[in-house]
Amino acid sequence: MEIKELLNKTDRFAANTGCQITEVNERHAVAVMTVTNAHLNGGNVCQGGALFTLADLAIAALMNASGRLTFGISNSIMFVASAHEDDVLRAEAVFVSDHHKIPAVEVCVTNQDDVLICHVTGMGYRKNVPLPQSCWGKNT
Repeated sequence: MEIKELLNKTDRFAANTGCQITEVNERHAVAVMTVTNAHLNGGNVCQGGALFTLADLAIAALMNASGRLTFGISNSIMFVASAHEDDVLRAEAVFVSDHHKIPAVEVCVTNQDDVLICHVTGMGYRKNVPLPQSCWGKNT
């Protein structure tokens, strides 16, 4: 199973928030989400956690595309503009450094008008084990 299908199937939290990976290769990963009423905070704009979840899914896809299990160890998010209901958001993750142990990624989340909504950076820890495809999706 490819990483795109694997994460779309097994990352239940991201799926429940409406996030989906649409592209992934060794250079970049893209995840998308349409902002719904359920994503809105008290200020009637998209809640920051929803934006972070979208970016984090793109990060996970890119960092794990190597086939080696990689966990996030540090992330930072900078909010630039608000996302609103019905906005179609696109998170594109690219490597800053594809280090064999500590990869670094940056993500730009934009809306349908190509307006930057937030910028996210992330670092991971890449283990020397393959993705446990047969175990993902099971409650352990």
